[in-house]
Amino acid sequence: MTRPVLIVEDDPDIAEGLRYNLEREGLETRVALTGEKGLQAALDARNPPALVILDLMLPGMSGTELCRRLRREPSTRRTPIIMLTARTSEADRVAGLDLGADDYISKPFSVRELMARVRAVLRRADETATARYEDSRLSIDFDDMRVVCDGAHVRLTRKEFSLLTTLARAAGRVATRQQLLDNVWGYEYYGDTRTLDVHIRRLRQKLGPCGDSIETMVGVGYRFNGCPDAKALTGDK
Repeated sequence: MTRPVLIVEDDPDIAEGLRYNLEREGLETRVALTGEKGLQAALDARNPPALVILDLMLPGMSGTELCRRLRREPSTRRTPIIMLTARTSEADRVAGLDLGADDYISKPFSVRELMARVRAVLRRADETATARYEDSRLSIDFDDMRVVCDGAHVRLTRKEFSLLTTLARAAGRVATRQQLLDNVWGYEYYGDTRTLDVHIRRLRQKLGPCGDSIETMVGVGYRFNGCPDAKALTGDK
C-alpha cells in the first residue's frame, strides 16, 4: 500500500503510539491533532489516505462531524474509517456505524486488536478496488467513467454512472435501496426514494440491450447480474 493511514487524534501520546505501531507494520502514516486538520489531510488530492483512524472526541470539529463531512465528499465517500473512542455504549457504536464508519474500537484498546482491524478493513477495501467490470457484451471502466454495450459507447450522467458502478462492484449480490441511496446520493439524503427508481429506469433505457443486466428485487432493491456469458470482475485496465 502506497497511500498513508491518516490518524486523527488530539492526544499526542495516543497518536504517536498509533503511528509507531502502524509503521512497524510497514504502513505509512500521517497525524492530525484536530478535526479541521484531519479534514484538510483527508482531502489532499496529492496524497489521499487509504484509511482514516478517527477519534470521536476532538476539539473544534468533532469526530462525528468529520465523519459526516468525509462521507459527503466524493473523494472520501468510500475511504475506510475506523472510529476510536472512549464511548462504549451500544447506542454510541450504532451511531458511529450509521454515520458511515467501517469499524469501531473502544479505548483503552489492544494494539494487536487494532492492527487486526486495520488489516481487515484495508483487505476489504482492496477487494473492491477493481478497475473495471467486463463481460461478453458490457464493459464498465470505473476510473475513466466509460461504458460500452455491444460495442457502442453509452452516455450516462454522473449519478447514473455512480449508480451503475455501485451495482457492478457488487455483481451477483443484492444492493438494498438504502445502500444505493447512501452510496450514490449520500448519507444525508432525505428525498423521495422514488428518485432511485427513476434513475434505474433511465439507466436501463440508456444501456439498451444491456439494460436487463439490472434485476429488480421486489421490496428489497436491485441486483446486477451482467449480460450473458459474463466474466468475473477484473482489475485489468
